Amino acid sequence: MSTVDEDIASICANCGKGEEESDKLKACMACKMVKYCSRECQIAHRPKHKKECRKIAAKLHDIELFKQPPSQYGDCPICFLRLPLMNSGSRYQSCCGKVICSGCFHAPVYDNQGNKVDNDKQNACAFCRVVAPKTENEMNQRLTKRVEANDAQAIYTIGCYYWDGTNGFEQDHTKALELYHRAADLNYVNAYNSIGNAYETGKGVEVDMKKSQHYTELAAIRGEVIARWNLGNREGSAGNADRALKHFIIAVRGGSDESLKMIKDLYSNGFAGKEDYTKALQAYQAYLGEIKSRQRDKAAAANEKFRYY
Repeated sequence: MSTVDEDIASICANCGKGEEESDKLKACMACKMVKYCSRECQIAHRPKHKKECRKIAAKLHDIELFKQPPSQYGDCPICFLRLPLMNSGSRYQSCCGKVICSGCFHAPVYDNQGNKVDNDKQNACAFCRVVAPKTENEMNQRLTKRVEANDAQAIYTIGCYYWDGTNGFEQDHTKALELYHRAADLNYVNAYNSIGNAYETGKGVEVDMKKSQHYTELAAIRGEVIARWNLGNREGSAGNADRALKHFIIAVRGGSDESLKMIKDLYSNGFAGKEDYTKALQAYQAYLGEIKSRQRDKAAAANEKFRYY
């Protein structure tokens, strides 16, 4: 005997037909809870279904939005420790397309007898051992080759150069957005956040906060921590402290110390409980435990540009 939900799902919500051919019915694209035998039936039923549909769709959206996403950063391919959130804690290698942590990037290279090798080898990629580019032009040529190989991070990186007008590229927000979209199509999550930022600021496109929210949420759902922090700030500014807190807690688990500070402020102002702040502190300490290493500490002590938390 079928359940009530199964009975509803097996017939057209408007005309009641279609039980014999239930596999041909098409679900409402928003709530997925009702089905229709034709476009005409869906349009006819819309006035009755609209309010409930929006409520269900919003609930389903929030379930997806507030799930803890996987880390987008992965592990260093050499030491196999989690890559840190801070940009200075890792390096993208235009020779092989790998992202290497600051500790492995900075570590000295020795030969089989334990002697430090010459400067060229010291400046070689820690993963593929290709010597680092000596000029900006050489770096750009390598990046271009990576772009031709459909390397999403290289595509995004050149997009950033166009956005800022740096590294030998003239500022061109339209071209930057083209590259961001291309990188996003390859599921490079930082690109979604940059597209959202473009719609928020009106650079290269007309200001459109709905589209900005859409792309920022896509980035956050896929694990982009800065996008998650942005969403928390937006909710806080709108007076939705409970939703802001949810975003900040997820961001803290991804390594955002700024989100930890925001949770502390929410706690100080009575919008978060002591338990919330304690959990956030524990989550951040857990993150530090996953990224810390002696070699990374040595790199950070040697040069500020290698800081990783």
